[in-house]
Amino acid sequence: MSFATSAAASAAGMRRAVRESVSGLPREFWWLWTSTLVNRLGAFVATFMALYLTLDQGYSASYAGLVASLHGLGGVISSLVAGVMTDRLGRRPTLLIAQSSTAASVALLGFMREPVAIAAVAFLVGMASNASRPAVQAMMADIVKPEDRVRAFSLNYWAINLGFAISSAGAGFVAQYSYLAGFLGEAAMTLVCAVLVFLKLPESRPERGPAGAPARATAGKTTGAGAGVASEPEIGMGTVLRDGRFMSVVTLSFVVALIFQQGFVGLPVAMGADGFTSADYGFAIAVNGVLIVVMQLPVTRFIEHRDPRRLLIISSVLAGYGFGLTAFAGSIAVYALTVCVWTLAEIVNAPTQTGLVVRLSPVHGRGRYQGMYTMSWSVAALVAPLMSGVVIDRFGAAWLWGSCAVLGTVAGAGYWLLMRGLSEPEEEDEDEGTEGGRAEVPPEAPAQAPTEAPAKATAPEAGVA
Repeated sequence: MSFATSAAASAAGMRRAVRESVSGLPREFWWLWTSTLVNRLGAFVATFMALYLTLDQGYSASYAGLVASLHGLGGVISSLVAGVMTDRLGRRPTLLIAQSSTAASVALLGFMREPVAIAAVAFLVGMASNASRPAVQAMMADIVKPEDRVRAFSLNYWAINLGFAISSAGAGFVAQYSYLAGFLGEAAMTLVCAVLVFLKLPESRPERGPAGAPARATAGKTTGAGAGVASEPEIGMGTVLRDGRFMSVVTLSFVVALIFQQGFVGLPVAMGADGFTSADYGFAIAVNGVLIVVMQLPVTRFIEHRDPRRLLIISSVLAGYGFGLTAFAGSIAVYALTVCVWTLAEIVNAPTQTGLVVRLSPVHGRGRYQGMYTMSWSVAALVAPLMSGVVIDRFGAAWLWGSCAVLGTVAGAGYWLLMRGLSEPEEEDEDEGTEGGRAEVPPEAPAQAPTEAPAKATAPEAGVA
């Protein structure tokens, strides 16, 4: 076989793989997906806040750290508030409120100069920007068939990382000339997301049927705003907190998130202590984004119909030992290799974990459940810097990487113990189609997905990483 023939066959195989990855998803999903991509293309504050405060405004590193913590604290609080709003007000209103508030607060932050004002507005930005997540994930669960959810969550995660990779490079050039332009650019892109949600996305929250009424649901149909489902008990935050299995998943999610956060808080500190430059760290961590963009779709095709219980156990252990290998790194190449290992775990874990949360969530409590799950990552983002700083200062970086290996092992064992009694995904998919978890789409709602690759789909999504 000639080289040209081989290349043509490979290209044809890649096109077929892309078509299989994106086909069969409803049009509303693609608008949600596009909104997510646009949102992440405009990311600026989270990436350049520290540089803006220290280099442009002349504040100390300690003050920059305080502002970053307040930004994260705002995200922790809004995770729960937005979860309740998602269930009570609906997915669409919550997205509109969150994105409009984010656009306004980000634009305002660019004009703040006083320390107290900057800190206060950064807290508001953290609250507003994080409030989209429970609504996006709940809406995605509403409109995508159970058997396609892992694929849908993977595509959404891919959009987040693709947008972030592009925006990081572009925003870096913008920041050289004007940080204010970066703030205003993010505000404009977020406002575009709100417009997309307003124009293209109908409400997807299932309506409650009368008590005892049979569910008007069909597996494989998207859930529409006008569809009714069987009556469920009232879902409050107390219900979520009393759900032992789900709260165990939230706890394990926090442990796994604590591990992954070390790639952005512990790794640069450890590499700096070993004499590597910021450019060296930039090269190593860039491997994470590149691998996610390149590998997310093919890995998703591999894991899509495999047992999520086994995937979560393997990915947790792989994440822990991927970071554990960092203790033996002495060159850029080895650091990059360790990033490859835990990035593969991240690619598998993120969509599988989100899919598990949906499976454990009552239909009318999806917002609250997703809010609690989102909070586990927000809290991990607050705790991880403290963990890495204390461990590295007192015991050395090798102990931090050893701790990650232990945490990964604990998380893997926790998933094994927790999910021994969990039914097979296929069984739950059948139950969801017959017991009120899925509802028929109203006649006017389109249900066919475009067959083009995501980049050409007229689809969108409104979510943040």
